Amino acid sequence: MTLTERFLKYVTFDTMSDDSTQVTPSTPGQMVFAQFLKSELEALGLEEISLDENGYLFATLPANIDKKVPVIGFIAHLDTSPDMSGKDVKPRIVASYDGKDITLNDKTHVVLSPKQFPELLNHKGEDLIVTDGTTLLGADDKAGIAEIITAIEYLKNHPEIKHGKIRIAFNPDEEIGLGAHKFDVEKFGCEWAYTIDGGEVGELEFENFNAAGAKIIFKGRNVHPGYAKHKMINSIRVANQFISMLPRHETPEHTEGYEGFYHLIGIQGTVEETVVTYIVRDHDRTRFEGRKRELAHLVRKINAEYGQEVAILELKDQYYNMREKVEPVIHIINTAFEAMEAVGVQPNVKPIRGGTDGAQLSFKGLPCPNIFAGGVNFHGRFEFIPVQSMEKAVKVIVKIAELVQEKA
Repeated sequence: MTLTERFLKYVTFDTMSDDSTQVTPSTPGQMVFAQFLKSELEALGLEEISLDENGYLFATLPANIDKKVPVIGFIAHLDTSPDMSGKDVKPRIVASYDGKDITLNDKTHVVLSPKQFPELLNHKGEDLIVTDGTTLLGADDKAGIAEIITAIEYLKNHPEIKHGKIRIAFNPDEEIGLGAHKFDVEKFGCEWAYTIDGGEVGELEFENFNAAGAKIIFKGRNVHPGYAKHKMINSIRVANQFISMLPRHETPEHTEGYEGFYHLIGIQGTVEETVVTYIVRDHDRTRFEGRKRELAHLVRKINAEYGQEVAILELKDQYYNMREKVEPVIHIINTAFEAMEAVGVQPNVKPIRGGTDGAQLSFKGLPCPNIFAGGVNFHGRFEFIPVQSMEKAVKVIVKIAELVQEKA
């Protein structure tokens, strides 16, 4: 299969993850996809292929040179975001994009327009793979999988390109923050790796948010509203009071770059009980800890006002900024930077305004920065990916393998 054929095949698998199932993989479609990929890797003649009961698929391209070379890895994830359906994805290719509006769906009048998405104009003349306007596309991260396998196949078919042992891994449940939890770093056996899970061409990331999840439970007291004076405590109103106490501009829609935020992601309630959920993010560890302390402070303030424990905070760290683990081995960033330049890609080193499996893997002992996969507008119906961007990612992977051997 060609790179494009691979990708178009992969997105037909429904692999949307689900954080409510409490199993790994969180949805059966991910294992179905992993089994398909396992068969493909076997047909390509790779070695040390393993697929465990949790959906972690590993394989090896052996070294083709008698020289001590660091073992490196390339990683991508099987699942797609639960933010939008990944079932019955119907991609199509817009050849030689002309810079105008793209009608994704006539029936529902869904249009991908450069007026709302000016980044489209950066890809004028390229071949764009788009959705039909009813699902996401799944380039996050099926593009990464297609690019890794295509690069490995290219290396296997071109023995004149010398390289050391290369490991590849495809894991479940990245989109719900669990991709690295059952990843066997020791079994993977690499000195370092790269996730192929970034966005636009050139993105190279080794900084990400420190992340925590917060749940605040507000306890109310329900009394007949006709006789409620000085008796009722309406938990919905208390929750609203708490929400309004947080800085109104420290939210995702008002921040960029290295700016952190509090993101309200859910609220469910009755007079008796209301549950509010947040994600807390900041690149700076000190500011991150300060944000968590602020949540605790506001809960104490609410409880002091009501003279009883009406608010209960449950706070859990999710992952940390990988920068502190990658900087001591900055040569792995330099190699990726050099590889991009060698194949005509302008590196764009930037912080991830989110998380990546590489962050958790870095703290498990596998330094793992993130490289572009080429997709745009992930997690929604306006997602698209240029074929040319995927081709550039393949070239970068191949060049990294070559450079690691040359530098050994």
